[in-house]
Amino acid sequence: MFPHNASVWWVGAHGGAGESTFAKLLPGSAESHHTWPQPATPLPDGIPVVLTARTSLSGLESARSALTQWASGAVPGVHLLGLALVSDAPGKLPKPLKDFAHLVGGGAPRTWRVPWMEQWRTDPPTAPDPRGMPAELRKLIKSVQALIQKS
Repeated sequence: MFPHNASVWWVGAHGGAGESTFAKLLPGSAESHHTWPQPATPLPDGIPVVLTARTSLSGLESARSALTQWASGAVPGVHLLGLALVSDAPGKLPKPLKDFAHLVGGGAPRTWRVPWMEQWRTDPPTAPDPRGMPAELRKLIKSVQALIQKS
């Protein structure tokens, strides 16, 4: 069971998907440790969740599986805000992965792309700091904030 004190939950579709990093970047949010949050008492509109996954083949397959669970109704009480796809390597995605990412992203209400962050390999963020954040990451955080304010 999960407490209701998080404004949004980050659900990693697999290990290394970025859920703990995103939880540090958005105050009031929390990581769910790779499980769909299930409230003791359901919220009227559901618990706001962002699914996270890397853009590797295995990451995208994990995201597809999680989105299939959500779409089938197997995770009641979850209000999926969208899917954050985190680049698994620097540079552009190979076309087959780009196409697969597009297909998988179509199963979510919205999809955000987060670029490769070289500095996170040795110096992951420990608190919100918009300085040096790429525009795509700032857009994700602002978008999620706006969505949870509407809820």
